[in-house]
Amino acid sequence: MDMVIEEGSSRAKKEAALGVRILAVGALGVVLGLAFSTNAIAGKDKMVKFMIKDDAIAKSLTGKPGNAANGRKLAISRKKGNCLACHVLPIPEQPYHGNVGPDLMDVASRLSEGEIRLRIVNPKVFNPDTIMPAFYRKDGFVRVLKKFKGKTMLSASDVEDLVAYTMTLK
Repeated sequence: MDMVIEEGSSRAKKEAALGVRILAVGALGVVLGLAFSTNAIAGKDKMVKFMIKDDAIAKSLTGKPGNAANGRKLAISRKKGNCLACHVLPIPEQPYHGNVGPDLMDVASRLSEGEIRLRIVNPKVFNPDTIMPAFYRKDGFVRVLKKFKGKTMLSASDVEDLVAYTMTLK
């Protein structure tokens, strides 16, 4: 049984208003999705220069300490750091920690802040055969998707946040 709703009826007006709201929410979702997706790849800005000495980057990339709480979130994030894909971390609320990379439970007692920073920025400097990606590097990659070319995986601030978090793991 088909229902016919007269154009001027209150029900038709309510349904039209609901349709407009749904359309507005959908449009907002698309706009926010585009905004966030363009920022999903962090390093579209100029890269910060850094110096590697004794298998470490001693100075902060941002000139200030990172935020450990944000670093923990990045370590969990499947879209940013995704450290859990390869490493065991003290994050019991997240299942399925990886075992390809070293256990990071006490990494700060084994490595200095500068050594950790280098391993996040570009671990291939320390170990050319590692499968860990360089999170703060824009070039030298092969078979990179067009949308990722010339971009780093993490921003300098993200790197410092991850360094601050991993420095709590003693």
